[in-house]
Amino acid sequence: MLKVIHCSLFKKFPEIIFGFSTKIGLNRKEPFYFNMSYNVGDKKEIVDENREEFFKYLGLNSSYIAFQKQIHSDIVNIVTKPGFVGISDAMITEYPNIGLVISTADCVPVFLYDNKNKVIAAVHSGWKGTYLKILEKTINILFEKYNSKPENLFVYMGPSISQKNYEVKKDVASLFDCKYLLKTNDKIFLDIKKANFDILISHNIPEKNIEVSELCSFEEKNLLFSYRRDGKLSGRAIGLIALKHK
Repeated sequence: MLKVIHCSLFKKFPEIIFGFSTKIGLNRKEPFYFNMSYNVGDKKEIVDENREEFFKYLGLNSSYIAFQKQIHSDIVNIVTKPGFVGISDAMITEYPNIGLVISTADCVPVFLYDNKNKVIAAVHSGWKGTYLKILEKTINILFEKYNSKPENLFVYMGPSISQKNYEVKKDVASLFDCKYLLKTNDKIFLDIKKANFDILISHNIPEKNIEVSELCSFEEKNLLFSYRRDGKLSGRAIGLIALKHK
């Protein structure tokens, strides 16, 4: 059994392949479950098998996937072929049959599709990426390099940690507008999902073109990975977006 989260907005576009993995697949057990990361202590051969199963479910295989080394940066890579693309936290491609993959376990994954120019993007935005406005930089590249227009962009913000479960220290909180902060009992909680959503709105992307997952990675213990909840034993999910061949 494989449990994959889909985006209803992208289902309107038959040329789009999309899926977001969960803890459920191949009857994997604790601590790593259906983990997609090589960097958490899981066995490589198990991760290989997990990835291939997920890609196969979406109609792809690993030779069609573009991977990045995520470092919580504002680096955006333009992708022209599958394989390892280097260090970045966002990828853009206009080429079909290249799956752009984002790895998460609390951070905000954002997937964008320009349905006129047939360009896709995938963004990994934790608090550092949100502060550095990596989503804004990705959108600006779409506008400038690909002539994307806001009304032609369709966006899915995948499962991530909710504000009430995302406590931050004062140094991190000081980087954000107070409207994204909730202060209670001498604790501060950050809403990175809303901060990224507001970036989309500020770039005139219509709200009807945006789908936001209400799933909280921290709370969905049986479904989603959460580094904040499980620490070093947390696996990682991946979200994948790809354009089919015409």
